[in-house]
Amino acid sequence: MTWTFTDDVDVFLAAAGPSLATRPVEHTVALTVTERLRRSGPHHYGDDDPLLGWWRGADGVVAGTLVRTPPHAALLNSVPPEAVGPLVEALGAGPDLDDVNADRDIAAVLAARLPGCRTVQEQRLYRLGTLLPPSPAPEGRARAATRADRALLVAWAEGFADATGQSKSSAEWLVDEGTERGSLTLWESGGTPVALAGRSRMLAGTVRVTLVYTPPGFRGRGFGAAVTAGASRAARAEGAAEVLLFADLANPTSNGVYLRIGYEPVADRVRLRRDT
Repeated sequence: MTWTFTDDVDVFLAAAGPSLATRPVEHTVALTVTERLRRSGPHHYGDDDPLLGWWRGADGVVAGTLVRTPPHAALLNSVPPEAVGPLVEALGAGPDLDDVNADRDIAAVLAARLPGCRTVQEQRLYRLGTLLPPSPAPEGRARAATRADRALLVAWAEGFADATGQSKSSAEWLVDEGTERGSLTLWESGGTPVALAGRSRMLAGTVRVTLVYTPPGFRGRGFGAAVTAGASRAARAEGAAEVLLFADLANPTSNGVYLRIGYEPVADRVRLRRDT
């Protein structure tokens, strides 16, 4: 039983890719992040090298992974409790576990092993069941964003980053890449864009709805629910077997919206930050 680490995404995917693909719903973010590294290179997310790791159990099968792309939190997926101690022994003295995103149970085990850890965010992963139209339905329609919308989209992507405590450094890339793929959906009311939702690239049959953002002046009118439903419908039309999204548990409004349009809870994740 051991952890193996690399900064080479091809080496990581050769070892751990099949394990990630067997549970694509729970591993949706790790699949997306490693695919971006594979397409764009090791420094897509920042100047520092990524840290990619996998745990093999007694049977030699990969049974947990770590994906860290500085400055973003390290992602732990499907890590068994017995792998947490060896992980802390291997990495606990450095910065790699100062910011971690893990499922709730493993986050608790990790926090008990790493003094100074505190919870900074709790998220819930949802999967789409039967898509339900928003009720009451707001006026307007969904449309795919185009290059002509770029300035607005970048501003809204930056607004989303501010609202969720994320870095704005990827806003322009996300907009340009999403527009090229046709994966950014705008809701228009009276001919004016009022809300945005994006979609991740389809991997292992799954698509994740991302970048759900309604500017402050347009909130409270159902536009967020409408654009999320529109992006979800587009993902299903693309052939996604599973349509997913995350919601911050500190925001009961968004969680309520997703439940009302047909999303079902899957699992909770906790972000831990260590004071050093």
